[in-house]
Amino acid sequence: MDPDMWEVFFRLGGATLTGMIIGANRDLQGKPIGIRTLGLVSLGSAVVTLSTVHYADLAAHPDALSRVVQGAIQGVMAGISFIGAGVILRDAKTRSVVGLTTAATVWVTAALGIACALADWRVAGVGIGMSLFLLVVVHQIEKLVAWPSSETHKDDGET
Repeated sequence: MDPDMWEVFFRLGGATLTGMIIGANRDLQGKPIGIRTLGLVSLGSAVVTLSTVHYADLAAHPDALSRVVQGAIQGVMAGISFIGAGVILRDAKTRSVVGLTTAATVWVTAALGIACALADWRVAGVGIGMSLFLLVVVHQIEKLVAWPSSETHKDDGET
């Protein structure tokens, strides 16, 4: 395999692993989106970004490449919002909303896939760490503290 292909494999593999790490947390919490889904979200984001970056005809025109990459990233982030929106539910009877954290997890996983495609490993690593901090540590803090809004805006069905 040529060195460029190894780089593609490493970036896409990193994106897939990133999504799977965050998805493992969601699976452990019994959420509707888990390892496979978030692995695919991150991989898909990385494929779109990487294929745009590798488009040879644009390499000679940095301004054009910049606009195309920016457009691709905006498209991915807007499109992924529809998947996230599919897990948000509002119960008018109990006046609660569930699925917001899961939807946000889909969105951040797509962003991390883009970071992996761009080989920005520091951003991806810090993003994974901060995401897991929010999903694990802050979740435990929320369970210990009775937030006033937790009665009307239950995040992912938890108080």
